Amino acid sequence: SDQDSGWFFTRQAVRADSVAIPLDELRARFAAEVAAELGPETEWRLTSSAEPKDIVVLVSKEGHCLTDLLGRADRGELPARVEAVVGNHRDLEGLTTRFGVPFHYVPFPAGDKQGAFAKVASIVDDLDPDAVVLARFMQIVPPQLCDRWAGKAINIHHSFLPSFVGARPYHQAFARGVKLIGATCHYVTADLDAGPIIEQDVSSIDHNDSVND
Repeated sequence: SDQDSGWFFTRQAVRADSVAIPLDELRARFAAEVAAELGPETEWRLTSSAEPKDIVVLVSKEGHCLTDLLGRADRGELPARVEAVVGNHRDLEGLTTRFGVPFHYVPFPAGDKQGAFAKVASIVDDLDPDAVVLARFMQIVPPQLCDRWAGKAINIHHSFLPSFVGARPYHQAFARGVKLIGATCHYVTADLDAGPIIEQDVSSIDHNDSVND
């Protein structure tokens, strides 16, 4: 029960081997026999954990996040299919296509970022993925796209939020002299690096470590 929004949330897990009907039939019967009783303001979704999620990854030049995602998906460690990679530079095109994943190059000229984002949105919306992953994309998603992809767009930010938001967070951390640096996965919202946090981790450093380290 979320006091800020006034919403009540619940998640129920049903063992597949306890249900004698297919998922589509279960979904249809739930809609007809149960959902109406929950009231018109109730939102519900029935999904199967056995079905891999489809994701589209947005990148720039840095390849470590993309390499990890593609590698894990290829090895079956990530329960997702990378449907496409969209990059505002061509640096990661070769890496992407080596995994058999389509790469879409969308340049971001300084004077027409709105047009560039419109092209990115068209590619993403045509694929209709379960998640849009910003893996060092290095571009601020405009508010209208944040709203359109609400609950779907995920950012990988290399700081332990809410500390050191925005660009060059490790440089900020180094200048501040912190001894714990981290990374944060969070949902993308119109407020920069302030969306709901999904997962975080930290690493210890000391005075011998440089920004490059």
